[in-house]
Amino acid sequence: MYQAAITGTGVFTPHQTITNAELVEAFNAYADLYNAENAEAIEAGTVEAKAHSSEEFIVKASGIEQRYVMDKSGILDPNIMHPLLRQRRDEEPSLMAEMAIDAAQKALAAAGKTAADVDAVICAASNLERAYPAVAIEIQDLLGVKGFAFDMNVACSSATFGIQAAADMIRSGSIRSALVVNPEICSAHLEWRDRDCHFIFGDVATATLLERAEDTDGPCFDVISTRCATEYSNNIRNNNGFLRRSRPDGLSDRRDMQFMQNGRKVFKEVLPMVADHIGGHMADNGLESSDLKRIWLHQANKSMNDFIGRKVLGREPETGEQPNILQDYANTSSAGSIIAFAKNSDDLKDGDTGLICSFGAGYSVGSVIVKKRG
Repeated sequence: MYQAAITGTGVFTPHQTITNAELVEAFNAYADLYNAENAEAIEAGTVEAKAHSSEEFIVKASGIEQRYVMDKSGILDPNIMHPLLRQRRDEEPSLMAEMAIDAAQKALAAAGKTAADVDAVICAASNLERAYPAVAIEIQDLLGVKGFAFDMNVACSSATFGIQAAADMIRSGSIRSALVVNPEICSAHLEWRDRDCHFIFGDVATATLLERAEDTDGPCFDVISTRCATEYSNNIRNNNGFLRRSRPDGLSDRRDMQFMQNGRKVFKEVLPMVADHIGGHMADNGLESSDLKRIWLHQANKSMNDFIGRKVLGREPETGEQPNILQDYANTSSAGSIIAFAKNSDDLKDGDTGLICSFGAGYSVGSVIVKKRG
């Protein structure tokens, strides 16, 4: 058995941002258009009027203040309300691959390694740009990595599940290193016309390089233990897929073809699951709450993270112990915990222990216990 270590991380951040003020202005303009077009039905009580959104509502519900996106023009157009992304020719790099390459190159640079040092690429994301060929294989080709690559999807837990898969292969000796990349174009599967969720997501890509610990020659994080769990639930769902056109009622504007969630049930059911998962993982590794110097959580909702932080630590987290980045990035699905880790780990000292955790649709939860070395 070999020891796996995280030796580098990288984050690709889109150039365009949408503030809450911009988002609210666009949504309210859309709501006014909708209400005007459906005035008679609203008056008759057969159609429900669209209520306005507000900056105060968004911050209170989520803690989000802005989000990065690949295209804001279509999202902010009340007549469109979705990103406008150019159709690329098959000979061109796909958008997901392009984002992932940027993050991957940053992760390799941070570790002082090149593509020649990588044996496998795992593209782990909540939505993939196409069914095949695998986006991971395209990324592998563009980077010039030998070996193999594959896609995987466990929704918002994809990054931690990908890290476990990579760490397991390294532990077994079948590979020496792997890149886990998480290109998330969440803006494309969000229903921007739904007041209850129109503020939730943003776009980003992250990458994590894992290697055999014996191959490292600089500061890194040894992967002490990984743990994954799933439990089936329909409370977070997206019904889009290749069978869509085969359904007699497969209308292009069906609401369930985009992100949907029952927020109250998710909050009530996921939080205990995550807290118990982390508690059990720590206990099985002989860790007390006082042993954790940092918790890098999935960035979905500030209230959820605050609850989990208090539950795990047994007290109110101190500044920096449980860093949030969703105020700037919003929910970026699987990439959120990795952004938090990448941007809030350099200050840890040799021997410090931390825990990365992501959770979401499935339900799914993945946790990674790491210890700083060097």
